[in-house]
Amino acid sequence: MNTIHKAVLLQKRKWRIRKTVTGTAVRPRLSVKFSGKHIYAQAVDDAAGRTLVFLSTLDPEVKKGNVKGNVSGAKTLGVAFAAKAKAAGLTAVVFDRNGRPYHGRVKTFADAAREGGLTF
Repeated sequence: MNTIHKAVLLQKRKWRIRKTVTGTAVRPRLSVKFSGKHIYAQAVDDAAGRTLVFLSTLDPEVKKGNVKGNVSGAKTLGVAFAAKAKAAGLTAVVFDRNGRPYHGRVKTFADAAREGGLTF
């Protein structure tokens, strides 16, 4: 299976998920993107088309803790994202795994965000 075919399949999964997963101002969509080195998370209000909270492993405060894009980094970032979201007044979100399987880094991030106080 070549990389172009994998990318097409990933995009189809993203579209299929986004048909049902939408965020509102009360319950925004928590979208998580995992690259090889970094993790990006944002809470999006799809109705207004704007990002409410954004955090990644490239953020200076998170970078101090030497957080990478691995499983332990996902746990650290999940807790930090939950704290930042709660400071912005968010308590409930809809989780968008961005076409990725729910295990490994995705599951660790979600569990850490739940431990931090977000409900989804």
